Amino acid sequence: MTQHNHQTAPTQFVETNGIRFAYRRFGNPGGVPLVFNQHFTGTMDHWDPAVTDGLAKAREVILFNNAGVSSSSGEVPSRIDKMGANAVTFIKSLELTKVDVLGFSIGGFVAQEIALQAPDLVRRLVLVGTGPRGAEDMATLTPEAQEIFGAAYDQPDHLWLRVHFTKSEKSQAAGREFLKRFRLRTKSRDPEVNEKVAPAQIEAIGEWGAPRQKPFEYLKSIRQPTLVVNGGKDVIIYSVNSFILQQHLPDAQLVLYPDANHGSQYQYPERFVRHVSLFLSEAEEAR
Repeated sequence: MTQHNHQTAPTQFVETNGIRFAYRRFGNPGGVPLVFNQHFTGTMDHWDPAVTDGLAKAREVILFNNAGVSSSSGEVPSRIDKMGANAVTFIKSLELTKVDVLGFSIGGFVAQEIALQAPDLVRRLVLVGTGPRGAEDMATLTPEAQEIFGAAYDQPDHLWLRVHFTKSEKSQAAGREFLKRFRLRTKSRDPEVNEKVAPAQIEAIGEWGAPRQKPFEYLKSIRQPTLVVNGGKDVIIYSVNSFILQQHLPDAQLVLYPDANHGSQYQYPERFVRHVSLFLSEAEEAR
């Protein structure tokens, strides 16, 4: 059997509830797979191979596009809970009974919903660059995010140098290395998202982040062990929101990487892989 990696894993499809989900599976089979949930307007090809391949050495990883995103059919819901329901439907369509779930940015909102809606399905959670409902400056894109996404770039990929990395020389150098890895897959890449995706996701972010009474009460229901990771200088989803997650989830630990913005896992991919691998292996050692 061919051992695939981030660059070579074929795009597969599974249809359920009228949605044709695009996904890729690769890595070390057996054990509990790790399902990745992507950031705002991101596709399967927006993940860093240093992260996906690094984690795939010890476990199977599953990348997918949620409904309406890139190569998946359907419409992007304007609510996070519906995105979560679609993700649960996708996971179950692969006949998986237990998964670990990683969510980055808006994917972290979706990951929380997966755990809330299907608690028996989820063993452990990894929440990266994300936050809880109704938290700090989450009802809209932050002013910094609005400026970054609204700016013009001489090369489209340079957007991600602003989104994921700080302005320091060291962080930008890490960002340029990330962009090299970002384009390593040259065949069968996902198409960029269409014009309907960003407005729907922004509406969903607004509903998720809107102020409400006792906004963090729901976190008590997420009882899975959780690893919360962020950069100490995240301007897309402010870093304080990671601290709020850690404080209100029943079983959570927090890692903040230095001089790092929204994509801290891409600035420190080897360190991130070690931290996540250690966290997930704790559950395997406890069995």
